[in-house]
Amino acid sequence: MSTGTRGRELLLAVLLWSAALGQAHDLITEELAERYLAQIQSRLDVLHSQQPVSQRAGAATQLGRTLDEIHRLLNRDLVERGRIHGLATEILVRELKAKGLMLEVSPTLGRFPANVIWYREALRLSPDGPHAGEASFGWLKGDFYDSFDTDPLRPRQQSWAGLQEEIALGELTIKLQPAYPEIEEARFIVAVLYTRAARSAPDRRAREQYADRARASIEEFQSRYAESLRTAALPILLQALGPPSH
Repeated sequence: MSTGTRGRELLLAVLLWSAALGQAHDLITEELAERYLAQIQSRLDVLHSQQPVSQRAGAATQLGRTLDEIHRLLNRDLVERGRIHGLATEILVRELKAKGLMLEVSPTLGRFPANVIWYREALRLSPDGPHAGEASFGWLKGDFYDSFDTDPLRPRQQSWAGLQEEIALGELTIKLQPAYPEIEEARFIVAVLYTRAARSAPDRRAREQYADRARASIEEFQSRYAESLRTAALPILLQALGPPSH
């Protein structure tokens, strides 16, 4: 196995470790399913009401967060059992579909994809509101982890315009809430995105510009989060960038 391949596997392991941090729940029980359904209905009621925009944006963000939790549990079922398992889970999925919240396995991913639509809705409603930072991070994280198969630096059919949009979303997340509890992960994702851009930009000037931004973000990450497990992946990003051209 080549050094590059081992490095990419380490990078993937770090990313998957970070994505799995919130997966401490047991699988879906009847009590948990009932709680999820009550929370979701409450948030849908606010979202479809005439309440102030900031409250509706908050409800959309909370809805996105709840659906993220459900997706993680459903995907754990797929990994552990090859299918969703249990009567409570089946009832939950059926009730969510009845509310117009479709949960379908993606043929491309082989799992339930991230549900980022509600984070987008929150930002549409209130792009500068108190929930904008969390909404932008939820959107960024969902899109990023669904964008690749096994190599984070080789996204699946991502256009240059799409990559630029994802980078802008990552930069927005950092700008909106620099003290957000999960901002470390957002900064790490942005470093990976800059590295992608440095490798795939359509011309030499853009490749050099993004390589400079990637190196600067990697250096800043190392300085801010020296004790983080994610720092183990930074040399892999630098290796992928190659030596500076100027």
